[in-house]
Amino acid sequence: MSKPPGTISSTATRQIRPPPLSQHLREFASRRDAWVVLARNMIPVVGIYAFGWSTAISVFNYWFDGLTAVAAIIAALVPRALRETQSRKDHMTLVGNVVRGVFVWLLLVGVVGLPYWIVLIPLHDLLLGNELRHELAHSPALWFTFGSLAASHFWKAFRTGYDTMPDKELKQRARWDLYLLILRAIAMFFMAAHGLYFILVPLMALLLSYLEIWPERAIGAVFGDPSRLWEYDPGNPTSNRRLP
Repeated sequence: MSKPPGTISSTATRQIRPPPLSQHLREFASRRDAWVVLARNMIPVVGIYAFGWSTAISVFNYWFDGLTAVAAIIAALVPRALRETQSRKDHMTLVGNVVRGVFVWLLLVGVVGLPYWIVLIPLHDLLLGNELRHELAHSPALWFTFGSLAASHFWKAFRTGYDTMPDKELKQRARWDLYLLILRAIAMFFMAAHGLYFILVPLMALLLSYLEIWPERAIGAVFGDPSRLWEYDPGNPTSNRRLP
């Protein structure tokens, strides 16, 4: 029996099993860029185990980097969302629009970034401990480093052009970017919840390398066909729905 026109099959959301480890290793060995990615992500690991870098700062960097990237993408999406949902009757002043935009941004960061807030529970000793607070309070260089990191995420998000993309492309790109960031937080939670503090940084280095080298496989394994993210209904990703 044929499906009605415009109906999207739920098969689009079926998880796609990644290829075996042997194939990953063959591909990795043949890709020079993959070695560069791994080397870059292993820098904190070498710093901790060879030069005595702070584990708390390294873990905080992973957490802060992911959360600010989420916040930056949402900030780039909010102006378009407000513009498209505001009717002529709801015309507001510039100050009113700014206040409304900030409120919506904070609300969405709280909701979309929920995995990053939840991961604070198992990682509270590292991310909310005295060691981290002391290092941050007495190191202006760290404030500058993390401030620069956040600024770079916002600059990249607004430069991406979410505000001008066609709807289909916008859904695909925004969900692709946000899903990868959410996977980072979920992985941090599972690592910490299973008591893997002592190897959390090496595991995060491997995870970030995988997400950068094979992002489509990571998304496909959790969310389904990475080329069809724009089709999914955020309210019920496993159900069929009819296109307008």
